[in-house]
Amino acid sequence: MLERLADRLGLNAIPQIFFVSAGLAIGFVACAIPFSAQFAGFFGALTEATVAYFGWFYILSVSGLLGFLIWVALSRYGQIRLSADHETPEYGTLTWFCMLFAAGVGTILMFWGVAEPMSHFANPPLQSVDAGSAEAAKLAITISLYHFGLHTWTIFTLPALAIGYFTYRQGLPMRVSSVFYTVLGERIHGPLGWIIDIIAVLGTLFGVAVSIGLGTLQLSSGLSYLLQIPVTTSLKMTIVALITIIATLSVALGLDRGIKRLSQLNIGMALIILAFIWLAGPTLFITAGTVQNLGEYLQNLTWLSFWTETYQGTHWQRHWTVFYWAWTISWAPFVGIFIARISRGRTIRQFVGGALGVPLLFTVVWFSVFGLAAIDLEMNHGAGLAQQVRDDVPLALFSFLSNYPFSSLTALLSVLIIVIFLTTSADSAALVVDLLSRRADRVSQMRQRIFWTLLLGAMAAALLLGGGLPALQNVITTLGFPFCVLLVFMAVSLTRALHADYLGYSLADLAAGRTPHLDPMGADPGDRIDSDRNRH
Repeated sequence: MLERLADRLGLNAIPQIFFVSAGLAIGFVACAIPFSAQFAGFFGALTEATVAYFGWFYILSVSGLLGFLIWVALSRYGQIRLSADHETPEYGTLTWFCMLFAAGVGTILMFWGVAEPMSHFANPPLQSVDAGSAEAAKLAITISLYHFGLHTWTIFTLPALAIGYFTYRQGLPMRVSSVFYTVLGERIHGPLGWIIDIIAVLGTLFGVAVSIGLGTLQLSSGLSYLLQIPVTTSLKMTIVALITIIATLSVALGLDRGIKRLSQLNIGMALIILAFIWLAGPTLFITAGTVQNLGEYLQNLTWLSFWTETYQGTHWQRHWTVFYWAWTISWAPFVGIFIARISRGRTIRQFVGGALGVPLLFTVVWFSVFGLAAIDLEMNHGAGLAQQVRDDVPLALFSFLSNYPFSSLTALLSVLIIVIFLTTSADSAALVVDLLSRRADRVSQMRQRIFWTLLLGAMAAALLLGGGLPALQNVITTLGFPFCVLLVFMAVSLTRALHADYLGYSLADLAAGRTPHLDPMGADPGDRIDSDRNRH
């Protein structure tokens, strides 16, 4: 029946994925708006249960997957290319970084660059640290880097690596279900594969909708600051509508003409405002602090990676670390496929090193510049930023900028950066969701991409109307859990495939059991068969 409906509508889609995903998302919008109180209460209770029983699983799994990626990159599999052996990268390194960064965490850094360090500075997560002290300042930056450094990019890099490998190396469709071929075999094309891709589609829609919601809160505060107008529901809905319209136009232009150019423009503007704060602020303090911040982060990475508040008896991580991991995990299908799409031709070692290392260095610089400048204003000039963060988190960036020259100009530039970051996130997500739900043998249809873009805007509006920031956090913490489980199995499936590839066996041999027992940790490099033998 669904096949006939898709044919009647002229859709180039896998009907089981397209209609079920769209139906569930539309149902969410229909229920969230008229029943906002019940909606907020339901997800609040669900989140409490998820964090209480599985918060440790989020912490352990993300840290374990970081170790897995480092092992894969340094192992004998590091020279395997995400393509045929003779291919070279499709995009240059600088363009590649701009695109993956703009679609990854650009919006998040703009939102939290000032707000998170100031929040931890005023309310340290460790009871042994005094608020407002030098120790609190150091801890605030370290915690911020933990949340936006290697762990965040692990969540993006693993699915990107797996999807890129199975698509470009093994010739499978560019869908999340393809990663599980070594476990499910041809069943990835049936109900089990559809369920995996539906989870990926919904995770993408909700994750990006949450980001649009957070960005809208920040934009409304920024426009209120610039234009001296009140922050109202009408203003927020207008912002969501404008972002949706711009994203729709961008998605119609496609990857190279739309997303690529917007990403390069936005990175350039972000670097301008970053350089301005570095030069206008306490330059020496920021420069020296950046070096120390990197060392503090690396020194404390191990205990932070496994810290679960067990002996404190507090619930700080429920609102911070667990929320971040769940939010990032909800982005994993979208960013993973997008990064895979732009990473063809790179070796695994190049890919992992670039996708983890370069964003980490940029994140260290970003939080050092904005975080240390904000802390300096608070400690030495009484700027009152900590109280501002308590009162209105989205306004934190603009309150911070008001302490520097040309504040109206930098605030306007920040608004433009946020708008473009949100636009690139929305249009990239629409392209990816269309790819997840489209038949591999059919070309993309513009109307399908536009449909997903409009649905994203509707979901963001529904989330904002359903309770604001607390509702956004509750929804994403709960819905990120299923894909967190899939990420763990994704690492297992990828390991089996890489080892079979290394020994010269095809995926068909592996899925059908026509290979000897494969022990990825114990095979002798001399056992490798020619890499082109039996490969799809």
